[in-house]
Amino acid sequence: MNKTIIVSNRLPVSFKIDNQHLHAETSIGGLATGMKSVHSEGNGIWIGWSGLTEEQLNEKLTEEVDQALKKEKCITVSLNENDVENFYYGFSNRTLWPMFHYFMEYTEFELDQWNSYKEVNQKFADAVLEHANDGDTIWVHDYQLMLVPQMIRDRNPNLTIGFFLHIPYPSYEIFRTFPWREELLAGILGANLIGFHTYDYVRHFLSSVKRITGLETKFNDVLYNGRIVKVDSFPMGIDYDRFHEAALEHKTRPEDKKSDLMLKLEEHSQHFSDNKLILSIDRMDYTKGIPNRIRAFEYFLNKYPEYKERVRLVMLAVPSRSNVPQYQKLKSETDELVGRINGKFATVNWTPIWYFYRSMPFEDLVDLYASSHVALITPIRDGMNLVAKEYIASRANHDGVLVLSEMAGAAKEMHEALLINPNNFEQIADTLKQALEMPHAEQHVRIKELKKRISRYNVEKWAEEFMKALESGKNTPDMLVSKKLDENIINDMTDSCSNSKKRLFLLDYDGTLVGFKNNPEAAMPDDDLYDILDRLAANENNEVAIISGRDRNTLEKWFSHKNYTLITDHGVWLRKKSKDWEAIERIKSDWKDKIRPIIETFVDRTPGSFLEEKNYSLAWHYRKSDSELAVIRARELGLVLTSLISNNSLAVLEGNKVLEIKNSNVNKGRATAKLLAAEDYDFIFAIGDDWTDEYMFEELPQSAYTVKVGAQKTQARYYIKDNNDVRKILEGFAKKEKYGSELYN
Repeated sequence: MNKTIIVSNRLPVSFKIDNQHLHAETSIGGLATGMKSVHSEGNGIWIGWSGLTEEQLNEKLTEEVDQALKKEKCITVSLNENDVENFYYGFSNRTLWPMFHYFMEYTEFELDQWNSYKEVNQKFADAVLEHANDGDTIWVHDYQLMLVPQMIRDRNPNLTIGFFLHIPYPSYEIFRTFPWREELLAGILGANLIGFHTYDYVRHFLSSVKRITGLETKFNDVLYNGRIVKVDSFPMGIDYDRFHEAALEHKTRPEDKKSDLMLKLEEHSQHFSDNKLILSIDRMDYTKGIPNRIRAFEYFLNKYPEYKERVRLVMLAVPSRSNVPQYQKLKSETDELVGRINGKFATVNWTPIWYFYRSMPFEDLVDLYASSHVALITPIRDGMNLVAKEYIASRANHDGVLVLSEMAGAAKEMHEALLINPNNFEQIADTLKQALEMPHAEQHVRIKELKKRISRYNVEKWAEEFMKALESGKNTPDMLVSKKLDENIINDMTDSCSNSKKRLFLLDYDGTLVGFKNNPEAAMPDDDLYDILDRLAANENNEVAIISGRDRNTLEKWFSHKNYTLITDHGVWLRKKSKDWEAIERIKSDWKDKIRPIIETFVDRTPGSFLEEKNYSLAWHYRKSDSELAVIRARELGLVLTSLISNNSLAVLEGNKVLEIKNSNVNKGRATAKLLAAEDYDFIFAIGDDWTDEYMFEELPQSAYTVKVGAQKTQARYYIKDNNDVRKILEGFAKKEKYGSELYN
């Protein structure tokens, strides 16, 4: 039975050692709750770090940890103090965390920490591989383990791998500064499905992939190493029922069961019935914008002095990474700000800010959510922010107002909140006033819609949707591309070739026989290519046909002295071996005078692009242009050209980083049909890389061996990874004595 393996930096069980006695506690956090159903099904396991270093454990404690984890279906990855310092506190939280949250001034690039990050990621990958079997599903979580997907795939490609990033993914301009950017992208792309909280993060990731790796992307798919990697957004939810039911219980809790915090809140409500509480809850992290929030509250009190002694900011800051210098500085700054503002505004009966620097038990947290009239959540940058959703879930009376930073991922789905720019104090002050004065009817409408949305898409639904997408993607390559050309197929193909009497080899040129060049003139054939084709054409039973979009003059210059069949201009001209040129189609080219100025305009507007004029077509190349701008311009030009030629016998072909306009009755399929009509071939091999070659594949009989270069949707029966493999195949055909199976040796 196949199983699911969850992989995260920390396990859903935490440990403490007290006087050499081990204490274990099950986590009730968002990820642990979301993964509960996935983890509990079948024989699934959870792999992660226990939180204890090798130096803290002796043989007895190690055995106790293993036994405790075994009961929870968990397996620990052993880390030492150096790993924790360099991998976790170092690279993960001094490089990736600040960079991905746009705090470049805090970002460090240390080679030792990067090496530690790679080593620890390998430890996690090794632990997965030790327990994974073919057909299992692996779900890797978060920024600490971004290399793990490819490390797993390198050693077992028969696993289905998902990866989810729980923090923001930065824009290309930020990510490009990262010294090991290619390695990190390759690590993530080892997954079958990559998940983010919002579509903005998806867009940023795809932009980085296109611009840094040059990989082809179509919609949310990345074509990588012969696989289709899916990229999508899955906004994480919360355990809605837990918060909602706790809020209902809060309303009916008997006096003797109330916490000290709840009694204090009720006392405040009784003595200051007109006063309102503004709630702020965060980890003490520089990404949360806590100092800005305090200053904005001060600005609010100065701008609207009528609210002095009528509102309180209840601020809970949960300790986090207190050994990191930036966090220590943040704590000092926050303490000073709170002290200064309380000293400035406080009266005998009123303190503007109630400040708590500690963790709170769940019941106290719900008491705060349920008692506060406004939630002020203003992170500078946040992947999702579940506090916003927890506040809404805890509003049992359908009242309250959520003021939320537009920089939080949650803002993308919580449209009924009052959204603000966390750096705009004027806007925050005005929005706070709007929130405090909002009529109950409006509060009810907004909260009702928010509750409906987050109750429907809770954390379990999030996990279910991701797993469903991961499962459905298992067969994606077979659905979207042809079968990969492997050694068994190559053996069959070469055997069929050697047993045949009349053979046709149809070979596209650019992107197939040679790689793409920034300048088309630089793609002339090399000596190795001539040698392979010459040996293949030397057999009188073989017909080698180069079928290209190149113009007649170019191919004549390169191959006129060779005994090959040449088809140029996508099928306008044909030169059978040892014969003269003949026109396959009679076409005009006077249309070019009208189209050329339009394409030239797009050349001017798209740096790096250029126009190539052929005898019977015009081609706009954009390989050297910015990838995102080029996609937009290509779409624009395609629409313009299509509208212009609707009543003419012209067609727009989209190739690899090129748009070409030509006569619609000319294509490689018609040229292929002419060849097939002239000879009776009992073996046909055809290979090409772009849409123009699809016409050729469609025209060939089912018995032909048709091969697409690159993993794309195609009419071809087979595909290969890239054009580096093309010559290996042709070399096998060209061998004099035997068509061997040693093609890929």
